[in-house]
Amino acid sequence: MTVKAPELDPKTDLSFTRTLAVPRQLVWDCWTKPEHIPHFFIPKPHRVTAVDIDLRVGGRFNTTFDVEGNVMDNQGVYLEVVPQEKLVFTDAYTEGWKPAPEPFMTAILLLADAPGGGTSYTAIARHRSPETRESHEQMGFFDGWGTVVTQLEDYARGLLK
Repeated sequence: MTVKAPELDPKTDLSFTRTLAVPRQLVWDCWTKPEHIPHFFIPKPHRVTAVDIDLRVGGRFNTTFDVEGNVMDNQGVYLEVVPQEKLVFTDAYTEGWKPAPEPFMTAILLLADAPGGGTSYTAIARHRSPETRESHEQMGFFDGWGTVVTQLEDYARGLLK
């Protein structure tokens, strides 16, 4: 199955695509197995201190961060799971489809084989409003998410050894 990329709305969506020099299966494993998430999920020196994943539609994707001594709990659910191809998760709901009081975004990750055994990696952040999208861009979406994917690639390369 080849997943088609969603149509993007430049008013509410942010996106980038990068080719990673690691196999798609490994990228998928890094995103879906809790033991891998702390190694790449937020830009260093910030840390992921807890991960709880229930990889199924409606299952939880919860993380806890330590950002300069501040604990940040992030709760969300998976909206779509297509093994090795697509992950969609959001903080608009928590497990049990309970609406979040202040949702920020829905993330869409698309993975495909790239020449030479690598992975074509597309990250999309879909926002509720143009204002939220603009805020996320100003917060450093491209630098932050770019750093995360670089950390992911570096970590995954280390797993190949």
